[in-house]
Amino acid sequence: MGDAQREYAQGGRRGRWSNTRWRTSRTGKPNPPDPWLAHFAERGHTDVRRIGAGVEGGVYRLGEGRVAKVWSGRPPAEYALTRQVYADIARHPLPFSTPEIFDIEDHGGVLVTYERELPGISMRADSAYVNYGRALPTQHSGALLAVLRGLASVPGTDAMRQLTVQGDDRPLWRDHDCFRDALAALVARAATRHGAAPAGCVPDFDAGVARTQRALRSLPDAPVTAIHGDLVPPNIHIDATGRPVAVLDFGFYTTAGDPAFEAAVTAAIWDMYGPHAEEHTAELTRLFARELGYAPATLTTYQAAYALTTYDLFGLDESDGHFRWCAELLRRNAVFSA
Repeated sequence: MGDAQREYAQGGRRGRWSNTRWRTSRTGKPNPPDPWLAHFAERGHTDVRRIGAGVEGGVYRLGEGRVAKVWSGRPPAEYALTRQVYADIARHPLPFSTPEIFDIEDHGGVLVTYERELPGISMRADSAYVNYGRALPTQHSGALLAVLRGLASVPGTDAMRQLTVQGDDRPLWRDHDCFRDALAALVARAATRHGAAPAGCVPDFDAGVARTQRALRSLPDAPVTAIHGDLVPPNIHIDATGRPVAVLDFGFYTTAGDPAFEAAVTAAIWDMYGPHAEEHTAELTRLFARELGYAPATLTTYQAAYALTTYDLFGLDESDGHFRWCAELLRRNAVFSA
C-alpha cells in the first residue's frame, strides 16, 4: 500500500471523513453506546446510522438526503468561508453534487454540521481503480474530464479568494489581482519556509524556484474559476456506470484560479505513489492539454508550483512520501529544471 493509499485508509490528509464503520474498540471489546444516535433521534431523525469516522470526527446518515458531521474539535478557522464557498458552488448547475451545509449546531461545545449527503462510491473503492496497472481506465479519464469541465464552469468568488491554502498563513489572493502573481508569491513564501530541506536533494533549487516564478508571471491571462485543488480518487464519487456523481473534501488547496491549474495538479496527484505514477502523470497531462485546450507548458509550470508549495506539509526529508514525491517531480519538471 502506497503512502497516499495508506492515508486514505487511515482517514489522513486525503479522505478526512472515512466511510469506515467502527464497531469495536481497539481492545476488541464492543464500543459503548453512541450518545449521538440518541441526540439525533431527539431532533426527529428516527433512522440514524453512523457511516463514517476520520481524524476530524464522525459522520451520521440522517435520512432524506442529509448527514450530520460531529467534529472532534473545532473546525478550521476558515470554516465560515468554506461554508460560503460551498454555497457559491451549489448555486451553479453541475453534473455532480458538491458539499452543502444546511445548518450548524453547537452542542455542549461540540460543533455539528448538517449537510447534503453525497451519492455514489469513492473512485478509490471502484474495482477499475483498485485493479488498474500501466493503462489508466478509460472510464476514469472520462470522469476526470467531466469533473474538470464542471468545476471550470463555476466562477471564482470573493470567498474563494479569501481562503488560505495548506501550509500558508495568509489568503492566497491578498495584495494580488491575478492568480499567476498570487501563486508566484506563494512559491516565494513556501521556498523560504524550509528551503534548505529541498535544496539538499533537488539540484539547483534556488535557480529552479526563480525559473518557476518567472514562468508563472509570464503565463497569459486566464479565467478565474473554482479550484478544488485535491482531486484524488477518494474525493470523487461515481455511480455504477463510472459517471461522476459527487465531488467532496474541498479545503486542502481550494481557491479561485486558472482552471488549467486544477487540471495540472489533478494529472500529477491522481496516482501519486503507484508503480506507473510518472507515466500516468504524463498521460493525463497530455490528455488534459488535448481535450481541454491547455498549453502543455502551462500545465508543467503549475505542476512545479504545486510541488514547491506543498513539499513541506508532512515531513522535511525523503523519508516522508509527499516530500519525496515533490522532490522527484521537481527533478524531472521541464520548467523547474530547465
